[in-house]
Amino acid sequence: QVQLVESGGGLVQAGDSLRLSCAASGRTFGNLAMGWFRQAPGKEREFVGAISGFGSSAGLADSVKGRFTISRDNSENTVYLQMNSLKPEDTAVYYCAAFFTYNRRYYYTSNERYDYWGQGTQVTVSS
Repeated sequence: QVQLVESGGGLVQAGDSLRLSCAASGRTFGNLAMGWFRQAPGKEREFVGAISGFGSSAGLADSVKGRFTISRDNSENTVYLQMNSLKPEDTAVYYCAAFFTYNRRYYYTSNERYDYWGQGTQVTVSS
């Protein structure tokens, strides 16, 4: 089993920044492909960003490219989502997700690949 605990959400104004963290435990962190997803009220959960086990490859949704960055620190068993230039449309519950894989070179964008999910952290951006 893998436990994921997100932190760093909050209420900010448009243009502000936040950094979300997700601490993982239970499996070798470097073998966990990690992702961030979000869900706004009345909408389906959507992909935000993902990163490979090595941290050498990563991808972001088009809606956040140029504003968000995903990274990981395998020595700290933590993945981060740095969010800059936040917009009201970024308002959502943000979820950290993981699955175990021996392929540490690739990242994965489909939520169907992920087996473990955090409890979510609320991000609210006011205009």
